Amino acid sequence: MSAPVNPERLRQVEDAFRSLPGRYLGAPRGFDATWHVRLGDIGRTWEVRCTQHGARVRQGVSCLDPDVVIGTDAETWLALRAGDINGIEAFADRRLYARGSLDLAVGFEGLFQLPSGRPPQLRVHAVDLGDGPAISTLTMGEGTDVVLIHGLGATKASFLDTAAALARHGYRVHAIDLPGFGSSEKPLLAPYDAAWFSRHVVRLLNALGIERAHLVGNSMGGRIAIETGLRAPERVRSLTLLCPAVAFVRRDFWPLVKVLRPELGLLPHGLRRSVVARQVWELFADEDALDPAVADVVVDEFRRAYASPAARAAFLTSARNLYLDRPFGRGGFYPRLSTLQPPALFVWGTHDVLIPAGFKRHVEEWLPGAEQLVLEGCGHVPQVERAEQVTGVLLRVLRRADALGARPTVRRAA
Repeated sequence: MSAPVNPERLRQVEDAFRSLPGRYLGAPRGFDATWHVRLGDIGRTWEVRCTQHGARVRQGVSCLDPDVVIGTDAETWLALRAGDINGIEAFADRRLYARGSLDLAVGFEGLFQLPSGRPPQLRVHAVDLGDGPAISTLTMGEGTDVVLIHGLGATKASFLDTAAALARHGYRVHAIDLPGFGSSEKPLLAPYDAAWFSRHVVRLLNALGIERAHLVGNSMGGRIAIETGLRAPERVRSLTLLCPAVAFVRRDFWPLVKVLRPELGLLPHGLRRSVVARQVWELFADEDALDPAVADVVVDEFRRAYASPAARAAFLTSARNLYLDRPFGRGGFYPRLSTLQPPALFVWGTHDVLIPAGFKRHVEEWLPGAEQLVLEGCGHVPQVERAEQVTGVLLRVLRRADALGARPTVRRAA
């Protein structure tokens, strides 16, 4: 038999749900989403529907196919509503799980004021770039700005723990979905190369009113961060590059990749869940570092996005451009890298199967002043596999750059 529900605790929970419509901050035109919130310890489910017109809450469910299911316990739910913790922290501590749209799950608390009219601890918002694609952005914290840029096929979700940790240490963090990925807009005819992505990172800074920011990028996101540092060094405080997708020196399949057309991604097709799951797990040297529940969320999120023809085209075009990135010669990646001005830290993993740590020597040759760190026994996503260590490294880099008031150092091409 289940334990009887504490009447006082139930009353507190009911009051917290009842107050949501009055705390609702509104949503853009056309917004319509439904959440089921399951509190397992008291055996109750609430349904919350939010539109541009308001928020409606009811105990029990009327919608059999909600956009998101959130599961937690009464104590955690009350702490979330009071602003004592945020949803990302609760998810990281495994006090909360979510199924369905990850963006809507993360962004739920950003739709409601906290007690006494305090703003929410985080929000997921679409940053309008004017005539360019809107960029879905998670913003949290207060202080110097840090922009987190995910890798190929990933989303801002790969940086959730990092965002929460940096926000706790006095930074305003923006974890973005690159155009073509996640919940950002996906223009069909975009080039999806480093220069194009970089221009949109700068436009994002402009839209958010940020003069200069620290950039942190993983994999393709690292390549985009480097490109931004090359093209707009005056906008970059520092670069932390986690297994960055630098140009391949050996390109044995270059002729084949050159003729492959990413437009084929527009044709209807999908990827089996087992295939996606295997690819996700192969990114990690230590599989115990990835919670299976988190892996499930990542796999589901990728498959949900990949169902869109525009998302498939963006993924395949981006992958092709990364492989074809020219390493040497006039306009080649490494000669350009030698002119990089913002302070940069390159982080590699000894067990990275995509971007081996051996690339360290090429960076050392062309940019000898850059700091480099090799993580033993680490794969391709160090911010997840070595979350605490990477957070410590990041705080050291960010604080040092801020203390020195780092400005770009002019370097000339060799």
